[in-house]
Amino acid sequence: MKYFCYGASDTGRQRELNEDSFAVLPEEGVFVVADGMGGHNAGEVASRIAIETIVNFFKASSNDEDMTWPYKLDNSLSLNANKLQTAIRFANKRIYRIQLGNTSYTGMGTTIVAMLFEKSSQDFYVAHVGDSRCYCYEAETLRQVTEDHSLVNEYIRNGQLTREQAKTFPHKNVIMRALGMKGDVDVEIQQIKLKENQIYLCCSDGLSDMVTDERIREILSEEASLEVKCVTLISEANKNGGKDNITVVLFETKN
Repeated sequence: MKYFCYGASDTGRQRELNEDSFAVLPEEGVFVVADGMGGHNAGEVASRIAIETIVNFFKASSNDEDMTWPYKLDNSLSLNANKLQTAIRFANKRIYRIQLGNTSYTGMGTTIVAMLFEKSSQDFYVAHVGDSRCYCYEAETLRQVTEDHSLVNEYIRNGQLTREQAKTFPHKNVIMRALGMKGDVDVEIQQIKLKENQIYLCCSDGLSDMVTDERIREILSEEASLEVKCVTLISEANKNGGKDNITVVLFETKN
């Protein structure tokens, strides 16, 4: 199975600063999007710390099999799933400690969504905290892989709101889980059966809030390179108002 990847980010039309960060690491099979939040540019700091921590952890653990991890192994998860979960929890711990030591960063945090592809085993994992999303496009169909850790999604799951009512819910941006909120974080992680001719999309809510699922599906179905698809998705979000930073990472499998 062959795979291809590409990522891009844009400030959008209404923000002065891009508080999103992302990483595309083909050699390690790691692809991450972080959407920072917090005043005084702290969101930018939080997302950058998250990405740097995750990237450095994967590179260090790949080069040193005897490396001591900051958390114990979870025996219910594979080694690679443990690695992804540990990297995200470690990033959370760093962000939390930094904000405790600097009042300028009080309240900063970041959502995260990450994909991990293990070339030798073809295992594929998706992990997330918050409302940054992962989608899967396959055979003309788009499916949302992750469930938002948000107040509005909690209400939908509990039957207190319909998806139609959620569109006008006044607290749509309230996040129930993010890196930096507490000393530790619950990372939602899933193993996925990877198939040929799929596209996985990780994005910040600057895309998912501005572009409908149907339009995302249409763009991913086009005969174009991943780079062109990334640019088109970001352009579509900006065309619709670009109210937030927009980050897109695409991972495609082919036979």
